[in-house]
Amino acid sequence: MLARVAIGSLSKARQAAAFSPSAVLQRCLATDADSHDDFKPKHAAPATSASVDDQIKASIAKDKVHVFMKGTPDSPQCGFSRMACVVLNAYGVQFGATNVLSDAEVREGIKKFTSWPTIPQVFVNGEFIGGCDILMGMHDKNELEPLLEPIRKEQAAAAKK
Repeated sequence: MLARVAIGSLSKARQAAAFSPSAVLQRCLATDADSHDDFKPKHAAPATSASVDDQIKASIAKDKVHVFMKGTPDSPQCGFSRMACVVLNAYGVQFGATNVLSDAEVREGIKKFTSWPTIPQVFVNGEFIGGCDILMGMHDKNELEPLLEPIRKEQAAAAKK
């Protein structure tokens, strides 16, 4: 009712000018100082991709074998992450893991880092190998054992010391 009264009190010419597409656009684009804070644009802080990349690089460098996965090796949260852990455990290698479900920035960051859209992602000796499907394919072609055997022996020797 109040809006009708306010509009009704304007002359027809002023109404047309006030509600013309260009006038409405001008008002929408204006950043008046007296506009309420709720209506001012809000911008999220830019993602600190450099720190996420540094975190990813540090994780990869720390472990000879590292898996970015959903969940943890003791409690995988998806079948593909579980399968990657089963395969690596079958070869007797110790591996580090990052739970991407606990950090959304790392989850998206690892996908950008490798240009690979799915999780899990497996790294061996700092090199991106692929996901569960690639790991299984390498196992089927007997390509995984020559890659992991030296790491397993190195880890076994270090454990004896």
